[in-house]
Amino acid sequence: MRKILITGSNGMVGRNIVEFEKSKNYTLLTPTSSELNLLDRASVDKYLQMNKPDIVIHCAGIVGGIQANMAQPVKFLVDNTQMGLNIVMGSYQSGIKQFINMSSSCMYPREAVNPLGEELILKGELEPTNEGYAIAKITSTRLCEYINREDSTYEYKTVIPCNLYGKYDKFDPKHSHMLPAVIKKIHEAKVANVDSDIWGSGEARREFMYAEDLADFIYYALENFAQMPQNINVGLGHDYTINEYYKAIAEVIGFKGEFIHDLTKPIGMKQKLIDDTKLKEFGWKYKTSLEDGIEKIYKYYLEEVINDK
Repeated sequence: MRKILITGSNGMVGRNIVEFEKSKNYTLLTPTSSELNLLDRASVDKYLQMNKPDIVIHCAGIVGGIQANMAQPVKFLVDNTQMGLNIVMGSYQSGIKQFINMSSSCMYPREAVNPLGEELILKGELEPTNEGYAIAKITSTRLCEYINREDSTYEYKTVIPCNLYGKYDKFDPKHSHMLPAVIKKIHEAKVANVDSDIWGSGEARREFMYAEDLADFIYYALENFAQMPQNINVGLGHDYTINEYYKAIAEVIGFKGEFIHDLTKPIGMKQKLIDDTKLKEFGWKYKTSLEDGIEKIYKYYLEEVINDK
């Protein structure tokens, strides 16, 4: 069996990949940050030399929503850039031939016309609220392109997921992405029997995919690696307004209160919809509907998050 190193295996994306049913077809390396310190190149080189993975899937990163990105732009830029450079170059110089770089649709220009095609990277100004994170992701994405350009036997490819949610997500509003934060907020509003707020007008549009579907894509990609494009968007190919997400979550939770729009809050990009043309050509499609995904994640929140406290 091929040996796969998964960085960030304790995060939402990494854990979904580790626990996915097809993982049994591979030997997985899932080191903790103390076993593999991605901020230390010597630690990276030592781990790779000792364990000799055939493939690296780089999922590790400092992640968070608008609040976290705005509060710590230095950390989001520096740590993510350093981790990306260390693991990509460490893998390359260790002779590892296959690498999946997990990136983000925040790499796309803020004013780009939607849907966002892979060719739009570095074609315009980035969204200021998460610019540091985006710059870090662009750096590792370009580096993978350059390595493949210099030596095509090194298949270093980048997956660009849309927004994600799922098991093992963060629900703390200061650090979480929108959808889990909204689930927590609406649940607490229901329990307290009060109304809830929505940042901005709620007309901004977002595309959220269930994280287990991304794990399904990763194993599909591993089975068809030669045909996988250099950079590939992975998502639904359609989006919803923030108001529609709130409504769908409220229905699942059973929230009967009112929503009040707070127009003083930042909203980020007005739309961030990926172009799924290459994804369709590659032959893969998501499996989990929004309603099913919200039901699954709310059940997880009730059983695993609240009950753990």
